Amino acid sequence: MLRFALNISLTLREQPWPARIDTAARLGFGAIECWWPDGVDLTALARSIRDAGLAVALVNFPAGNLAQGERGFLNHPDRQHAWRDAVPQALAFAHQIGCRKMNALVGKLLPGESRETQLARVGDNLAWVCEQAAAAGIEVVVESLNAWENAGYLLTTTAETLALLDRVGAPNLRYQYDVYHMQLMEGNITRTIRQHISRIGHIQVADAPDRHQPGTGELHFPFIFRAIAESGYTGYIGLEFVPRGELATCFDWLPANRREPIDPATLRWQA
Repeated sequence: MLRFALNISLTLREQPWPARIDTAARLGFGAIECWWPDGVDLTALARSIRDAGLAVALVNFPAGNLAQGERGFLNHPDRQHAWRDAVPQALAFAHQIGCRKMNALVGKLLPGESRETQLARVGDNLAWVCEQAAAAGIEVVVESLNAWENAGYLLTTTAETLALLDRVGAPNLRYQYDVYHMQLMEGNITRTIRQHISRIGHIQVADAPDRHQPGTGELHFPFIFRAIAESGYTGYIGLEFVPRGELATCFDWLPANRREPIDPATLRWQA
């Protein structure tokens, strides 16, 4: 069985924040996920989520200015105080919305310092945040991003990311596996899921190569979703895509009731 959460930061990015909550509920979802909501009244947002009866599968830690190309700053030597100052508020917000999983973007390679030195700093910061998160009952996940759209990002393959997680060794630190990013970087989607499912704390999906909804690109999602269900994964699958066509039709492959676990055999795909 599969559980889906709608990413309201990317998939609903054209709507104002309060409307995104209402839209997710209207579309039949029982869970959402989001990037860090910069510039948003967090108390009001938490109230809207609770009023809509939505679970929150994942929220990102603050990661800098994403619109300007930042992808985290755990590697930046001059921003360590900013990171550690931001974490308590992020954990408090997660507690408000009942979220027990948070994603930490690590940053892009900086000039003037070796990649290994920067990864060591990332590891130190992850070890620290995992201690803070564990005290709040929260699991931290780290993802790989594709290098085509995120040039310089420090983690672009499954092997690189798992090696970093092994180095940190925190019990509440796991891999966030993004099917879209990893199709562009390495392929072998279902083999990777089967091999590393015990390390995977969260899964996100979009079709490749254009990051639209499942069924619009080269990936064979009936096979992928069956593999996820058969792997024993019980977490949410985040729908993090750029809609192609009318928003409502982007979910035609799903049953109308998206709040309950879904049998992959009931998903509707065009021939």
